[in-house]
Amino acid sequence: MNWIESIILGIIQGLTEFLPVSSSGHLELAKTILGNIDDQGMLMTVVLHFATALSTVVIFRKDLYAIFRGLFSFKWNQETKFSLKILISMIPAIYVGLIYDDLIETFFNGKILFVGAMLLVTGFILFLADRSVNTNNPVSFKFSIIIGIAQAIAILPGISRSGATIATSVLLGIDRSKAARFSFLMVVPLIFGKMAKDIISDDFLSSSINVGELSVGFLAAFFTGLFACKLMISLVKKSKLVYFSIYCFVVGILAIVLSI
Repeated sequence: MNWIESIILGIIQGLTEFLPVSSSGHLELAKTILGNIDDQGMLMTVVLHFATALSTVVIFRKDLYAIFRGLFSFKWNQETKFSLKILISMIPAIYVGLIYDDLIETFFNGKILFVGAMLLVTGFILFLADRSVNTNNPVSFKFSIIIGIAQAIAILPGISRSGATIATSVLLGIDRSKAARFSFLMVVPLIFGKMAKDIISDDFLSSSINVGELSVGFLAAFFTGLFACKLMISLVKKSKLVYFSIYCFVVGILAIVLSI
């Protein structure tokens, strides 16, 4: 891997982590197009995920502070309820990640046909969400479980996590701005948890280290993440998900053709 490839991967991760087009799917496509760029393997993956998690923390620092305050206030108020909803939404993804980790790994590593098919699924759910009527429903405990299931399904490469969770929220009638906020906040603990799991893995320990390449990848992912997160919140409020739906259809079809 060289500096240019590190920057490309960082930009892809930063943009697609928040925009509803599947970061995992695009990274798989990038690896196929650019060739073998896995010499830093798991280490680069951890660095890029840390960069996007940090950009989320920066943008939602007040919300995250409220979540922690709610968890440790020991009072049954709105902050505590919201904190519990975030925790509940994480349960399906944690369960799937721990129980079916080996199975999930089989869907990665160059399975471009599968990625293309899942991008078509992402495009379809974004299309449905874009056509739904905007309402002001809050995120209930029941809805947090359903959104969490959508997040668990989005572990598959090609299914956008933000797309699946935001689209599911909108289809449930949740206010669009609340849907985007809940979607981005619910993933922060999972990213840090996944990072911790990767760090103790054998793949991480066997990764080579190039500080320069890791640094430029981190910076590219962090700053594009800040941009993409703010952009996505704005677009969700304006009901502009159809553009991402079309994009996913196009890239999905191209990925299928490429695999053939």
